[in-house]
Amino acid sequence: MPTAELAIRRLTYFIKSSQERGVKLMKVIHGFGSSGAGGRIRKEARTYLASMKRRGQIRAFVPGEEFSVFDAGTRALLDECPELRRDRDLERHNNGITLILL
Repeated sequence: MPTAELAIRRLTYFIKSSQERGVKLMKVIHGFGSSGAGGRIRKEARTYLASMKRRGQIRAFVPGEEFSVFDAGTRALLDECPELRRDRDLERHNNGITLILL
């Protein structure tokens, strides 16, 4: 299991390399945390993504528990990537994932 700091470094690397390759959307599987109360990696990754969004480094992100057709952020992702309608996590409220629109 990586530390939260290592996980954020890996996330940064994969976001940048994906952007360079022209990837539009990433699905990050960070898990929910072994304690069952939400892990540090999950919390720090989402805080980091919020700061990247504020700085204009990513366009948007949607936490897995909000990945629903009833969520405005999800609808924006679906407009950009209609194939997401077939994603198995849609409507599953999966706390262990985050979707990132690059």
